[in-house]
Amino acid sequence: MNIYPAIDLRGGNCVRLVKGDFSRETVYSTDPGAMAKKWADEGASCIHVVDLDGAVAGESRNLLSIDAILKQGNIPIEVGGGIRTMEHIARLLDRGVHQVILGSAAVKNPELVKEACDRYPGRIVVGIDAKNGDVAVEGWEASGHIQAEDLARKMAEAGVRRIIFTDIARDGMLSGVNVEATVNVARASGLAVTASGGVASLEDLKILKKRETDGIEGCIIGKALYTGAIDLRQAVRIAKEA
Repeated sequence: MNIYPAIDLRGGNCVRLVKGDFSRETVYSTDPGAMAKKWADEGASCIHVVDLDGAVAGESRNLLSIDAILKQGNIPIEVGGGIRTMEHIARLLDRGVHQVILGSAAVKNPELVKEACDRYPGRIVVGIDAKNGDVAVEGWEASGHIQAEDLARKMAEAGVRRIIFTDIARDGMLSGVNVEATVNVARASGLAVTASGGVASLEDLKILKKRETDGIEGCIIGKALYTGAIDLRQAVRIAKEA
């Protein structure tokens, strides 16, 4: 199982939000590059980066921070947040980003997902963010009017190989992962799914680890790393156990 430390960028800083609410922001670092190096040094093999400003603006707003993360972390990164055109995808991949995460675009422009998967096989990931099963878009500001499992099936048909599933109600709450909803997305689509939202303890990781055979390939850890609730080295150790 893979562990992805999360770096959420806003105004060039490393921040965490509660349930995606921009008014409930905590700044954990003003140096995203140093944070990436810390996670890499502690055993991360890939970092999950979200450009929060970009998610709302529909274009990258934290490119210098992304460059710093690439340079100082020196491990693969995946980047999401406001990526809605082929040009934008190409620009990030050309910069050295390993995988690009499409969110709102997957709902609004499934043809873009298919085209991107055809052009960059294995490098396009789709982020499905849902509340009570209903997919949210535009930085979680609007409903996508589609259920998570239905969207996951569509993405499998488009050529996507991995989905990141976030339960918005749990994001930043340290309340535990919605394991069943995550497994349901994996089963519906037949794709590898990365769990996100609510990871609070090493116990959560052990629960997810037991569901690897159900399609859970890894999990993203955010707030729990920044508050010290989870030690990344221990998390990586649990994830790698046979």
